[in-house]
Amino acid sequence: MVGGAAMIEAGDTAPDFTLPTHDGRELSLADLRGHKVLLWFYPEAGTPGCTLEGRGFRDHQSYFDENNIRVVGISFNAPEENAAFATQHNFGFPLLSDANRKVGVAYGACASPKATAPDRMSFLIDENGVIERVYDQVDPRDHPARVLADLLGV
Repeated sequence: MVGGAAMIEAGDTAPDFTLPTHDGRELSLADLRGHKVLLWFYPEAGTPGCTLEGRGFRDHQSYFDENNIRVVGISFNAPEENAAFATQHNFGFPLLSDANRKVGVAYGACASPKATAPDRMSFLIDENGVIERVYDQVDPRDHPARVLADLLGV
């Protein structure tokens, strides 16, 4: 249990979603079939921990790309706030706005639609939409590197 909500686990089918991106498009999990997806829930755009974590994903982007992994960030921020965050830090991956918290609740990243922010956690989803790994104890300083180490068997 994280945040009081039942969290999905490795082996579960990842809940599908369609959310607005920071650049004015919409993205569905189904659009990413055929790729692994690292679904990264972050509490708030522009805060120190989220910035550190986001920069880590940015700085390791080539490794994620080489391993056919799409990094996708999700927060409860408005698309405009995510756009400013992505632009300021030159993120090359989409940041999604889950303003109604439905995706956060579905993944167990928050307990209710009244939550102010999602818990800091990530889900590695395989090419077929199945949860491969859950990261529910995340340190923003080294989370991107730990995900890569897991993937590369280091």
